[in-house]
Amino acid sequence: MANLSSLQAALINSQAHRAEILENPLRTYLVGIIISICGNVLISISLNIQKYAHVRQSQRGSKPYYTSVLWWSGVVLMGIGELGNFAAYGFAPASLIAPLGCVSVIASAVISVVFLKETVRASDIVGGTLAITGTYLLVTFAPHTSTHITAHLVQYNAISWHFLLYLVIEVVIFCILLYLYKRRNVKHIVIVMLLVALLASLTVISVKAVSGMITESIKGQLQLIYPIFYVMLVVMIASCAFQIKFLNQAMKMFDATEVVPINFVFFTASAIVAGIVFYQEFEGLALLNIFMFLFGCLLSFLGVFLIARNRPKIKQQDRNFIPMDKIPGRSHTDKVQPEAKTLTYGSLAAKLMCNRAGQTDDS
Repeated sequence: MANLSSLQAALINSQAHRAEILENPLRTYLVGIIISICGNVLISISLNIQKYAHVRQSQRGSKPYYTSVLWWSGVVLMGIGELGNFAAYGFAPASLIAPLGCVSVIASAVISVVFLKETVRASDIVGGTLAITGTYLLVTFAPHTSTHITAHLVQYNAISWHFLLYLVIEVVIFCILLYLYKRRNVKHIVIVMLLVALLASLTVISVKAVSGMITESIKGQLQLIYPIFYVMLVVMIASCAFQIKFLNQAMKMFDATEVVPINFVFFTASAIVAGIVFYQEFEGLALLNIFMFLFGCLLSFLGVFLIARNRPKIKQQDRNFIPMDKIPGRSHTDKVQPEAKTLTYGSLAAKLMCNRAGQTDDS
């Protein structure tokens, strides 16, 4: 009798846990989508405001950009947009919120054309059409489950065998990539972006956990008293910090037209895998829905690539620039090496200083 009672209790707990996972209020799902879209639009507006502030300050050449009220308003808008994205993870699946980041790319392209008077290219139109089509497929065929993220659910998923196996594989791959990047000095863009993506998967898991537990606490079920909330908070902060560090290094080494689309693809893929493994977001989803969802991701990837590809850059004349044939004392008949046809005042001064130092040593 005791064994039968314990078996019944375990079955009831399992059914309750499953009901908690599969509960699907459509209104909550739609709220998450709307918050994410609005947040991404605000982020694109803020980026263009900051870009305009940089251009205006460089033209005036007076005060630094961070003294501009316009630039700070862009920073505030970006903070609000990122806060909206953070909140959206508490209402909708992570595998849907991450691909909706393409909305920011679309909105940024439209705003730059309308307000910053950038040229409309054919690739912008095709890319925007593909991204919008992909977004529609994502919203339509994504898993419509809206999980109540509680501390018990996060603890249950964190010690599950499939997540522990996923975590071990991710740590091994991360260590190999970090060894290649730091020790072997392999500075390939794929290496750096994979490091960012692996960290992003932990970021997505922790952000959804923290956001979901805060949402449940606001609804009246206090979750902030559990240690798992603060564990996830630390993971979120640490993974975000290192993710930003590697992303900034990538932006320094490579062009933004390469970093933006690759980062979007890798981040979205890692977020989808993280949502599937940790939150079982594709559980019970029809095969057709999975195929159309992945097809929507592919269209969004192609759209973002076309929009970001070969974006026109704002080029400023280097005040220190001097043509090679204008250097005092140089004859026009002197042969100029093809790889060094121009020189700046800075490099010219450095060369003269080296020559002077050599003359001093000889004397």
